[in-house]
Amino acid sequence: MNTTPRRSILKKLLASVAGLGGFSLVAKAKELEGNEKEAFNITTFQDVPLFSGSTKHGNLVFVAGKGAHFEGDVKAHAEHVLKELEAELIKAGSSMQKVLKVNVYLADLNDYKAMNEVYKGKFGSKPPVRTTVATYGGVPGNSLVEMDCIAYV
Repeated sequence: MNTTPRRSILKKLLASVAGLGGFSLVAKAKELEGNEKEAFNITTFQDVPLFSGSTKHGNLVFVAGKGAHFEGDVKAHAEHVLKELEAELIKAGSSMQKVLKVNVYLADLNDYKAMNEVYKGKFGSKPPVRTTVATYGGVPGNSLVEMDCIAYV
């Protein structure tokens, strides 16, 4: 059975849907290959770098999970976390309007509606894609919510 025509059609279809025009994704990856990443707000443990608050590579910014480590309800925690994300994005030369992807981790899925009340509108008129999950065993540091994101500069 000859699958070459079908593969060719699939490749063309995927390239057009993704807007890649052939192998430009590979070219873009090679273009970024020589660039050094920038790390911001590095946390150390016993004088060894543990993780960064954010890193930047090319025109992308990756912000580490931010939590709220104080007494309060999920709305207060969500508000704090979103302000922390925004501060980290600004340090890296980006903004909330340039966020492409957000991950939300809830200690309790019953807090979903309340978290959304605070979350809505924080990323402008074109919100990012988002994944929201409830964590098994809670969020580190007893936060009721943690969020991380990916943005562009």
